Amino acid sequence: MSQYVSIAGLQIDKRLAQFVETSLLPGTGLAIDDFWQGVAKIYQDLTPVNQALLSKRDELQLQIDAYHKTNPDWQASEYQAFLESIGYLLPEPADFTIETEHVEPEIAKSAAPQLVVPVSNARFALNAANARWGSLYDALYGTDVLSEEDGAARTTHYNPVRGFKVMAYARQFLDNAVPLVQGSHIESTNYAVLDGQLIVTLNDATQVTLANTSQLVGYQGEPQNPSLILLKHHDLHIEVVIDPQHPVGQADKAGISDIRLESALTTIMDCEDSVAAVDAEDKVLVYGNWLGLMKGELCEQFDKSGETVTRTLNADRLYLDTQGRRMTLKGRSMMFVRNVGHLMTTPAVLDAQGHPQFEGILDAIMTSTAALHDLQGNSPFRNSTTGSINIVKPKMHGPEEVAFTDTLFARVEQLLLLPKNTIKMGIMDEERRTSVNLKACIASAKQRVVFINTGFLDRTGDEIHTSMFAGPVLPKAQIKGQSWIAAYEDQNVDIGLKSGFSGRAQIGKGMWPMPDKMALMMEQKRAHPESGANTAWVPSPTAATLHAMHYHYVDVFARQTELRTRQQASLEHLLTPPLMMKNNLTDADVQAELDNNVQGILGYVVRWIEQGIGCSKVPDINHVGLMEDRATLRISSQHIANWLHHGICTQQQVEKTFQRMAAIVDEQNSHDSQYRPMINGLLSLEDNLAYQAALALVMEGKTQPNGYTEPLLHYYRQQYKNQQDSRS
Repeated sequence: MSQYVSIAGLQIDKRLAQFVETSLLPGTGLAIDDFWQGVAKIYQDLTPVNQALLSKRDELQLQIDAYHKTNPDWQASEYQAFLESIGYLLPEPADFTIETEHVEPEIAKSAAPQLVVPVSNARFALNAANARWGSLYDALYGTDVLSEEDGAARTTHYNPVRGFKVMAYARQFLDNAVPLVQGSHIESTNYAVLDGQLIVTLNDATQVTLANTSQLVGYQGEPQNPSLILLKHHDLHIEVVIDPQHPVGQADKAGISDIRLESALTTIMDCEDSVAAVDAEDKVLVYGNWLGLMKGELCEQFDKSGETVTRTLNADRLYLDTQGRRMTLKGRSMMFVRNVGHLMTTPAVLDAQGHPQFEGILDAIMTSTAALHDLQGNSPFRNSTTGSINIVKPKMHGPEEVAFTDTLFARVEQLLLLPKNTIKMGIMDEERRTSVNLKACIASAKQRVVFINTGFLDRTGDEIHTSMFAGPVLPKAQIKGQSWIAAYEDQNVDIGLKSGFSGRAQIGKGMWPMPDKMALMMEQKRAHPESGANTAWVPSPTAATLHAMHYHYVDVFARQTELRTRQQASLEHLLTPPLMMKNNLTDADVQAELDNNVQGILGYVVRWIEQGIGCSKVPDINHVGLMEDRATLRISSQHIANWLHHGICTQQQVEKTFQRMAAIVDEQNSHDSQYRPMINGLLSLEDNLAYQAALALVMEGKTQPNGYTEPLLHYYRQQYKNQQDSRS
């Protein structure tokens, strides 16, 4: 059971209070009494505003529900007029340009992949932070990008046949990104630096240089016999590693043992959708890992192939420039931190009456305070090179909520004695009321916004919930082909460019969900930079290295210039829900859709409730591993809730589907020693909290605020933790 201490009129969980006193504040120059007094004042002033914003969400939803109940026939123009009349759809503001200053160069000037990782997992967080650089050879050798035909199988021990395929693919990449004035890197036998230029010797002894000589940035070793060549294209660096003694280098005519790409320039350290944090114990772990990253102290030891591996943050990379002078490049990704949204409260902080306080306010305070250590130089590394703290704020509904976040960040700046607009804001364009008012949302934070990003899954979940009473929605696979999705994705870019994001802020696209399907990713995810987005999410460091090639193939900033004059995406399309105008589904179609949704829900929820895993690779019903977090859960649960309401399926059918899928999920997790089976387990399904949580997400989905999964997940996870505590 939690124990609390009374501080400044608040009741603070002892674990959080101790963390603040012994870990968070030392070294910041902040006095602990002043700090807590400031925290209490922020809660006192902003809690009523937060509550009012949540009440407005509920009021608007009730009005939309009533409209659909009394207007069963869809009329786009009438619906738009209705949304305007209730203040859901606001007038678009006049044209403006964002005014954000001191933006990180990784955000403003470069186009590259972005990782999102649960900061609660130190190993994952360190892997992501270190994923700024990745081995292209490893990424190609270990994934399905290259076929395994003709003896090129992926083997534990080095397969030279596959190795040659890797070398050829990588040389072709070099020809595209850093071409020679004549000939090909495939023909190279030697690399040297002479008089500040790269000299490449080809098979026929011809010596050539780069077509664009300025692409040579530096080297390591001796200029005539370098161990590494540093190149640059589209503001992304490429390392050509030369080691004739390496097993790979021995087989290469030029002695090249690897090609490393600058990959995940930015990473979002996530406190939200990929994290299961329901109490002070969990929050202290989250804040502690973020603090460790900001102080450069985070360290994780783990067993790998029988050996203990210690992982820490990578140091900066050292080179000589073309004139032989020392130069450095960052060895780590520039880290955002994603706070939770405005909805949830946390038992880590109670008011005087014992009511849990808003978690989003606590996140803003604690993560910003941790980042002070970076700003004040209390780390051997620098995350921010511009003196900024970069926070992504998710699940905001409309410009009023963005303005509230702007106010919250300003209050935190005052608490921490920071200059105005030190804290930058990333806006997740993942809620319907934000999408249709995106320009006004950006205007509400135009002095601190550095990021907008689409999120198909949350956006679709909110679309289904908002239009719950409009009619039954299409199967999920068909929803992706609807006009509102294209309008949503295009408008995010259109408005970002019209608001001056190019060269100043990030326009982002969503996650590739299949970490084992890299060949398919290479075919499809090039569409993200071609869409004008200068970042897009990937599920792993390996995926970041592969996706980085797309930003060499596509000049994103040139593409943004082309797109800046196109007509803005249609608001009518954006407001058209993905409804089934006629139900042509067979019984088998309905059951297949239920099986797919239910299996995914159970596969994710069981780990969330019983193991506290907020993001993991969950096999789908076809045993394809998908990266799952709360966004995937939201769309699946809302989809079934919609079909239940409109009679596409029955409650009995859904319950039977849950029982059948529980057996499948049990089998899929049979290799996990920590997994407790739902069928034939120690508990009946009626007593299994994880199973009941998954079922509740569907059966109570229609009444959950905006269709969010957090209230039920937190409740059942807390119940599970209480059970475990009582048994220990």
